[in-house]
Amino acid sequence: MEHVMVRQGADGTPVAVAYRGREWLVGAEPVRWFERVNWWETNRRMPRGSSRVDVEVLQVQVRLGSNQASALTTMLLERDGLGGGWRLRGSMADAA
Repeated sequence: MEHVMVRQGADGTPVAVAYRGREWLVGAEPVRWFERVNWWETNRRMPRGSSRVDVEVLQVQVRLGSNQASALTTMLLERDGLGGGWRLRGSMADAA
């Protein structure tokens, strides 16, 4: 998964995602949820100092730049528990 930068508005809502040198503006209300982490599949023990067993996921629909006519793309972002940033889990172009 690649790291991305998420720019937030004053209320904490994501407004843009910077990915591979381009800025994608959020074009619809983001959806946020938490998923259970199967830490035992990759580690013998729960990582020290990390009492979390959930990972935050953010689904955003974004468009490249400020062009309102460009098609929306859905990005799934996963919170990086170590640094607090975001990683791109996947993306798909919507048929618009």
